[in-house]
Amino acid sequence: QVQLVESGGGLVQPGGSLRLSCAASGRWFSIDAMGWYRQAPGKERELVAAITSPGSTNYADSVKGRFTISRDGAKNTVYLQMNSLKPEDTAVYYCHHRARRSFRASQDDYWGQGTQVTVSS
Repeated sequence: QVQLVESGGGLVQPGGSLRLSCAASGRWFSIDAMGWYRQAPGKERELVAAITSPGSTNYADSVKGRFTISRDGAKNTVYLQMNSLKPEDTAVYYCHHRARRSFRASQDDYWGQGTQVTVSS
């Protein structure tokens, strides 16, 4: 089982920055991918950014050039640096991990509890 705890959300003015953190704890054989999703009121949850175990990254078109995903393996933590924030970035942001409990196990999806990001003047 993998437990994910997010932090770093809050209220920021347009053009501002925030950094989200997601710390993983528990037991796993491997974490194959980590990512951040967001869900705005009345909208479906969408992928914001992801990073795989080898280190390749993927971003939603709407955040390319503004957001950066990174990880610290020693701390089992993944980050989302968000710059040049816009009101349309307002949403609950969820941390996601895809992990295996053993070599032969299938991948399981784990989610954090979510952290609110509000971009408003």
